[in-house]
Amino acid sequence: MSMTIQDADQAREGFPRPFPNTPSNVLEQFRMAGKVVVVTGAADGIGLAVTEAMAEAGANVVLWYNSNKAAVEKSQELAKTHNVNSAAFQVDVSEATQVSETIKKVVEEFGKIDVFVANAGMAISKPILEQTLTEYQKQMSVNVDGIVYCAKYAGEVFHRQGFGNLIITSSMSGHVVNVPVDQPVYNATKAYVTHFGKSLAREWREFARVNIVSPGFFDTKMGASPLCINEAYRMSPMGRQGHTKEIKGLYLYLASDASTYMTGSDVIIDGGYVLP
Repeated sequence: MSMTIQDADQAREGFPRPFPNTPSNVLEQFRMAGKVVVVTGAADGIGLAVTEAMAEAGANVVLWYNSNKAAVEKSQELAKTHNVNSAAFQVDVSEATQVSETIKKVVEEFGKIDVFVANAGMAISKPILEQTLTEYQKQMSVNVDGIVYCAKYAGEVFHRQGFGNLIITSSMSGHVVNVPVDQPVYNATKAYVTHFGKSLAREWREFARVNIVSPGFFDTKMGASPLCINEAYRMSPMGRQGHTKEIKGLYLYLASDASTYMTGSDVIIDGGYVLP
C-alpha cells in the first residue's frame, strides 16, 4: 500500500508516547534496588559476573545453573555481601517443562521478574564433518531451544505484568565466520538467537524491551581454547581476551533504567575482533 506525504503527516492515535518516569540523575538510573533479575548459566563465567553486577547495584538475584552447584554458595554470598534476596535453582534450559516450572517458582518466591538474562550456552568446537548428530542436537537444544523456552515463559510473565526486560547472550560468532576454530553449528546458533531477539523486540514492543549482547573471547571456560588462544590474540586489536569485569557494566546498562530507549539492539563487545 502506498502512502502520500499527507498520509504520513497525519497524527497517529496514542503518539507520541510519554517519556518513562525514570530518574534524571545518571547514577540513580543505574540503581537496581527492588528489581528481580534472573540469570541463566550463572554459576561461573559471564553469567556469574552479570549476577554480581546486578547484586552490586542492589537487585535481588536468581541464579540458574545446570551442573555446577557452586551457584548455590554464590547465591548465599551475594545475599550476605550486598544485603539482597537471592536464590539458586538447578535448571536444564533445554527442557521446556523445567524452564516453565522454575519461572513459576521464581514468581511465587519473588513476586515478579523485572529482568531475565538468557545467558546459558555451550560450544562444541568441531567441523560439521567431524561432529556427530547427537552433538549437533545437544548444541541446538541448549543454544537455540533453551533461549526460546526462556523467552516464551519469561515473556508470558512480562505480558501479565505489563513490563519486563529480556537480555540474550549471543556471540560475535553470529557475525563472523573467521573465528580461530571451525564451529559452524555454534556460529549458526548464535546467529539464530540474535535475529530471534530482534524479532521479539518488535513483537513485545507494548510491554517489554529485548536486547542482545554478543561477546567475543573472554577468559572463561567458554573462551578461546589452548589450541586457538594465540590466534585469538593475534586477530584482536587489543591482543588479549576480555576479563569478565569488563562486561558487567554493559549488562547492567541494558538491565537498568539507563537504557529505557534501547530495544532490539545487538551490542558487540569483543575487543574489536570483528572489525574489517
